[in-house]
Amino acid sequence: MTGPKLNEANRVAGSRGGAKAQVRWVRMSASKFRPVLNQMRGLDVTSARELLSLHEVGAAAIIQKLLKSAVSNAVTNHEMDEEKLYVKACFADESPTIKRFRPRARGRANTRLRRGAHVTIVVGEMDENTLKSLAAQGGSEKSDRRKRVAASQARAAAAAATDAKNEAATADDAGEATESSAATNEESK
Repeated sequence: MTGPKLNEANRVAGSRGGAKAQVRWVRMSASKFRPVLNQMRGLDVTSARELLSLHEVGAAAIIQKLLKSAVSNAVTNHEMDEEKLYVKACFADESPTIKRFRPRARGRANTRLRRGAHVTIVVGEMDENTLKSLAAQGGSEKSDRRKRVAASQARAAAAAATDAKNEAATADDAGEATESSAATNEESK
């Protein structure tokens, strides 16, 4: 299964399909690309770059180069704004499988299937409503985080003050106990 290839808007006459970048005949199975592509589908370009930088699989490095190429195509050829770009579609198709053989015992041979892939990324511009909702979400997340950090710092300061009071009380109690034990020792002498 190759996954969703195009959005519905691409089938409407006169609509802009977006900028495409494709790498063909990659010597890696398409099934290794698909989990990474599924995670980045629909994300804005900056989020997709961050996601790809965190992946350790080899497919992510190839997809990262391909995304950079797609963004470059969008900016230079289609005059799109890089800030508004998102991953409209991305998919990996299987290339023709190359068959090789390994000699085995008693004149037999095992088949080695050398799989490959054709990977495609399509980027497009987000509409104004989507941009506004993303900006609103980003701003609220930052302010929420600031509130949580401030509350956490206040709790930590209160806990430190309570600990200081407890230590002072413990030291006073220990001092009184030391004095009383010293007095008891003197009386016994």
